[in-house]
Amino acid sequence: MKQIPNLFTLLNLVFGCMAIILILQTGETLVTSSEQGTWVAQLPEKIWWGSVCIGIAAIVDFLDGFVARLFKATSEIGAQLDSLADVVSFGVAPGMIFYQLLRISFIGTEDGLDVSVWALMPAVIFPCAGAYRLARFNVDKSQAYGFKGVPIPAAGLVVASLPLILLYNYFDLNGILLNKWVLYAMIILLSWLMVSTLPLMALKFKDFSVKNNLPKFILLLVAIIAGIFLKWLAVPVVFLLYVILSLAVAKKEAAH
Repeated sequence: MKQIPNLFTLLNLVFGCMAIILILQTGETLVTSSEQGTWVAQLPEKIWWGSVCIGIAAIVDFLDGFVARLFKATSEIGAQLDSLADVVSFGVAPGMIFYQLLRISFIGTEDGLDVSVWALMPAVIFPCAGAYRLARFNVDKSQAYGFKGVPIPAAGLVVASLPLILLYNYFDLNGILLNKWVLYAMIILLSWLMVSTLPLMALKFKDFSVKNNLPKFILLLVAIIAGIFLKWLAVPVVFLLYVILSLAVAKKEAAH
């Protein structure tokens, strides 16, 4: 029984590895024309399935903690294994999404197919920041009901939502999301949020009273409404609201 939570954690890792494999596969041929000429490139059509695998990994990641508490099988090795799996599923895999989206963003530019690897390397900043965030979390025992910096699964899911938003081109955002400067900015912002010490809510309930959990209930309500009307675009919207509400709560508590 004690190994069941660890099996869930390893399943998280399996889906993270599957996500990386799918994200890095090439797919349909895309022909892009402009005044400078015509380029033909192989695009990773399975990148969207990679996003789905990251989402499944997040569900399994939630379940392994639940199962560990259910069977009272928490252990130090389980905690370390969880972090190792998370750095792959929510660090490396989303980093590869950034890598591929940066490649795509350069296709329509002059000499875009010959882009230097150095222009794509900022994508690795994300998994590095996530690994640092996990290492700090493992040695800081004060984050039971609050976090210092954005948890890596939250940041990873925001990145995983990008290919799905691009797939359906919500509100014609593709041109913006495939701008290399926007992608660079997102890499820097999400990486900074992970390594920062901003006080953020842990979505755990000490009780279910509205008074003590109002920000969490607001977040849950907005998540449901946004999911209905914004589809996959709801993920970054809810993430931003999560950060804003967390900072507002921290400021209110500091004032008392």
